Amino acid sequence: MGRGSPSSPTYGASSSPPTARAGIAGSFSAMMAAQQSSPSANAFAMQNASTSPRSHGSGQANGIPIPSGGRRPSVSHNMPKVLTPFNTSSIKILLLEAVSLGAVDMLRKQGYQVDYEKDAMSEDQLIEKIKDYHVIGIRSKTKLTEKVFRAADKLLVVGCFCIGTNQVDLLAAARRGVCVFNSPFANSRSVAELVIGETIALSRQLVDRASELRRGDWQKVSKGCYEIRGKTLGIVGYGHIGSQLSVLAESMGMTVVYYDVFPLMPLGTARQTETLEELLSVSDFVTLHVPEIEDTKNMISTAQLACMKKGSYLLNNARGTVVDLPALCEALESGHLAGAAVDVYPREPKGNGKGNFDNDLNPWATRLRACPNIILTPHIGGSTEEAQRMIGQEVATALIRYINFGGSVGAVNFPEVDLRAITEADRSVIRICHVHQNQPGALRSINSLLGNYNVDKQHTDSKTDVAYLMVDISGVSEEETSRIYESVSGLPTNILTRLLT
Repeated sequence: MGRGSPSSPTYGASSSPPTARAGIAGSFSAMMAAQQSSPSANAFAMQNASTSPRSHGSGQANGIPIPSGGRRPSVSHNMPKVLTPFNTSSIKILLLEAVSLGAVDMLRKQGYQVDYEKDAMSEDQLIEKIKDYHVIGIRSKTKLTEKVFRAADKLLVVGCFCIGTNQVDLLAAARRGVCVFNSPFANSRSVAELVIGETIALSRQLVDRASELRRGDWQKVSKGCYEIRGKTLGIVGYGHIGSQLSVLAESMGMTVVYYDVFPLMPLGTARQTETLEELLSVSDFVTLHVPEIEDTKNMISTAQLACMKKGSYLLNNARGTVVDLPALCEALESGHLAGAAVDVYPREPKGNGKGNFDNDLNPWATRLRACPNIILTPHIGGSTEEAQRMIGQEVATALIRYINFGGSVGAVNFPEVDLRAITEADRSVIRICHVHQNQPGALRSINSLLGNYNVDKQHTDSKTDVAYLMVDISGVSEEETSRIYESVSGLPTNILTRLLT
């Protein structure tokens, strides 16, 4: 997505946990920076956990991956301690849409119970299924609505194994105390390379020639076929994908201009235009890399297509609502545009299968498929082995950090909070992870409960109507741990409370 995108708004929370809930409800670089500064982000405690206060049992530690070199020292008082969630049994995770098997392996190695499905689920299926799970992992097809979150009594965290989070009701998640993570940049290179390939394929009419020959029709022509060297590429949204694409395009001999809502430093000899219309009027190829927000809905429609040079090309690997596709059909049919590449659509099938992309799904589907020199792909911009592996590692890492240590750095709907690790040298230390309503007096109430204990460290932050507090307390007995848990989770502003010991 282009940098023109504000990050998703943030919101409120609630649920029922290892944790106790009330009846109401980032980025890769930031996460990695936090991991480097926090031992808790580098070593993952192996444990079992449950989010229901009705469940009782002890967490099982299965080992800790060593962050610096992989060797396990015989004794180290500085190593992060294996934390066990208070009042829990086993963490259950539901992974949908064939997320990376590497992520599945990482989560299972933590001792979590992982159920893996290749397809997306409907809202009704999710409402029936999700009540038993503490974590759900999805890609872009599964929709997590307010109804789904209301049924998710045990849910702690959502992992979006993709760039966007528009398939998740972030407000409803926050109000249920559910933290949401994604992977905004891991597939940038894959998308950028696809755009370069599509640019060459369109300029040489490769798709039409290949389709003809597969039917036995030999059409060797050069008219209307061009090199991309010396042509101008216009990039709308100069974020991680757009800027990488800029470098690749220049290496192919293209001139690059870009438009973004922010003034951004160019890479190479690229030039930023002051308006979208200026970019459209000078570009031979226009490629879109913006988020799905209200401002980008149908941002390329009849008026904008008319601004484009006759014989130019449009590529959309961003979001399906960004381009008015019936208007694009008109521009292709009239010959104003020489070709287009489309990878994303307003409505997409929930699973693979012949006949799934038809007029029942989108009323213009047949018309779009009949357009000349058009490349239609099924939302595969980030679908490479490399991208999916990186996405799997990043999101699984974020999930493990949140479950095992409470750190929320990189969350898209939640205050970003973290604490340094509790080490083996720390005795009788508990960690309180308390999500609460952001109301006057909320912190005063919890501080009054903890006033007689030794608070080693604490960190709190808020985002609109939700706040998140992490506190480490030392010298606490088992009986006191139970009393603290009941007191904190019983506060009127409580949304969700977890204790790690």
